[in-house]
Amino acid sequence: MSSRPFNFSAGPATLPLTVLEQAQHDLVSLPGVGASPLEVSHRGSWFGEVLAEAKANLRTLLAIPDTHHIVFCQGGATQQFAMVPMNLGTRSRTPDYVVTGAWGSKAVAEASRLGDARVAWTDEDDGYARVPDDGELADVAATDAAYLHVTTNETIHGVEFPVDPSVVDGLPLVADMSSDLLSRPVDVARYGLIYAGAQKNVGPAGVTVVIVRDDLLGDIPDGLPTMLDYRTFVEHDSMFNTPPVFAIYVVMLVTRWLRDDVGGVEAQQRIN
Repeated sequence: MSSRPFNFSAGPATLPLTVLEQAQHDLVSLPGVGASPLEVSHRGSWFGEVLAEAKANLRTLLAIPDTHHIVFCQGGATQQFAMVPMNLGTRSRTPDYVVTGAWGSKAVAEASRLGDARVAWTDEDDGYARVPDDGELADVAATDAAYLHVTTNETIHGVEFPVDPSVVDGLPLVADMSSDLLSRPVDVARYGLIYAGAQKNVGPAGVTVVIVRDDLLGDIPDGLPTMLDYRTFVEHDSMFNTPPVFAIYVVMLVTRWLRDDVGGVEAQQRIN
């Protein structure tokens, strides 16, 4: 096709043509495997290599330090709206939320279903026109909060953090990066947890990338449902149950393309 329509609407976004062509080439029969990537066992050696490369590519592209784990979940960012407070919230400490648009509003509403959650800063009264600066965040963030949650890019209201926010030392920073992960460099070290539904920049719908700092795993309460506990994904390398094999395979292809063809996230930022 000489011309392809680009989807700027809700839901899955446009994938690189070379990625689609590679997936098309492999769809019926993987070289050396003889089966489709839609058919293979997630316990087999082929997918083990795919999973390892997808994680390695993400670690390289985002300069993710060894202090942080990379796991692949399902349920999209919407499931993370519940998983984050279930895992990182505590009875003694209330999580704080910066609400800069519709998705941040949904995140704090879901957290409130599970316990107390506080809106530390919002621009709702002005129609969600801006994000807070670092000084405002320092003023409103409770130093004893369980974490401070931000949405780095609000797709509905068009409000984005142009740089990584800074917060009070020791306060875990949690970010929903569903629509801008891999669009620019990120200082992952300053975040306690990053999550992103893959379907905007990372891959197809059906898989969610979660980057979680190791020390936060020790604060997760026991007794959570198995598939809502981040430790399950870390300890079983995202394979406690059958993961979305094909979606992770496409994530591997997209991150390989971004690494080799584009030249990394710095180059992608210049293009953007």
